[in-house]
Amino acid sequence: MRQIKLPHLPSDIEERKSDLMTDLWYKGKETQIKQDTVKVKIRMKNIVIFGAPGSGKGTQSDLMIEYYGLGHISTGDVLRNEIKKGTELGKLAASYIDGGNLIPDDLMISILAKVYDEFGRGHKGVIFDGFPRTIPQAEALKKMLDERGDKVAAMIELDVPEDELMDRLIKRGKDSGRADDNEETIKKRLVVYHSQTQPLIEWYKKEGLHHHINGSGTLERIFADIKNVIDNL
Repeated sequence: MRQIKLPHLPSDIEERKSDLMTDLWYKGKETQIKQDTVKVKIRMKNIVIFGAPGSGKGTQSDLMIEYYGLGHISTGDVLRNEIKKGTELGKLAASYIDGGNLIPDDLMISILAKVYDEFGRGHKGVIFDGFPRTIPQAEALKKMLDERGDKVAAMIELDVPEDELMDRLIKRGKDSGRADDNEETIKKRLVVYHSQTQPLIEWYKKEGLHHHINGSGTLERIFADIKNVIDNL
């Protein structure tokens, strides 16, 4: 009598094993999704771009924005925009400026926090350009980001010799007609930079966030050095 080979029917043990493998697969995918989500959050790269007047902060910020899709917060632009829109913060800032006074750090950080929050929670990171300028401002920025579960990923310093800065700014003044880009005013601005702002370098070194970039040379080489920093954060 010919035997008919029946198709294999899984036993209860095999079924349970199959179900277990399926569960493990789904749990593995769920874990991977969670890990990927964490990685996305970690990839948020808030950058402080730092350097003397004429060091190329604006130019390199534009390149970072285009390449990485980062947001950009320039204190000068932010203040002008808030004042132009007539917001309460803008009116308060204007009252200080019109009176010839410096804007208090707590007001400045409130304005920056408002603009930062407008980028939403899913942004790739923000370049802080022109802020902080002092150690108290750096501490205030750190606190503001901490409150949101964020942080500064790097402070990138564009270092350019002073004689080259003078040449760049004088040329810029001739090209643009900017009244403040004359030799006497430039020297005063550089004195202010060295005396008030440069100590931030040491503060960010202690934070482990300082990255020195040689700001002389071609735009392409400087940006390549910046990319090397950002890509390895």
